[in-house]
Amino acid sequence: MMPDRPRTPAQAWAALVAGNERFVTGRMAHPSQDAAHRADLRHDQHPFAVVFGCSDSRVAAEIVFDEGLGDLFVVRTAGHVLDSTVIGSIEYGVEVLDSPLVVVLGHDTCGAVAAAARTLAEGSPSPGFVRAVVDRVIPSIVGLTAAGRPLSSYSAEDLGHEHVRATARMLPAYSAPLARRIEEGRCAIVAAEYTLADGRVRLTEVLGDVREDGPHER
Repeated sequence: MMPDRPRTPAQAWAALVAGNERFVTGRMAHPSQDAAHRADLRHDQHPFAVVFGCSDSRVAAEIVFDEGLGDLFVVRTAGHVLDSTVIGSIEYGVEVLDSPLVVVLGHDTCGAVAAAARTLAEGSPSPGFVRAVVDRVIPSIVGLTAAGRPLSSYSAEDLGHEHVRATARMLPAYSAPLARRIEEGRCAIVAAEYTLADGRVRLTEVLGDVREDGPHER
């Protein structure tokens, strides 16, 4: 195990924030990418965070967080939609590989969120198996209408914001191991959003605790 590997949710989030700052400012360190490190990883891995994000080609986790081989356990689907294999993959990263942090990474102008909004507004389903992706986004955003406002009154940013938060909340609701680790303080889940224009990742919601000064009331 790498001696400087983050071991707590707070340390893991701090490392990702620092890496994203390097990416945004163009001062990437490109850590964990040399031949010696690659050789060290040939028998096992100890990623310090699980990143579950959208498959969008512009949002590659290792790049936007300036990390390297063995640092992140990455799971991606279009629209960061959940199913049983995705949850199982995330549980593997946390339970088997002992990663102390799960990041649900959304981004602005997400095509899957836009397609879900269009389906709700027009009643026109997406073609082929793309519909399966859109159908899993719809429950995240349709709840906004419960406040009495039509969905059309919300911006694309509002819809994306709601979808990433809903996805993060679903993880411990569906996964008893994740919920238990959060309760024990051994893991946290953060919802975060990536802005395509400036490359910055912004925190949206935290389940658990990622503060360096310890637990706090939620």
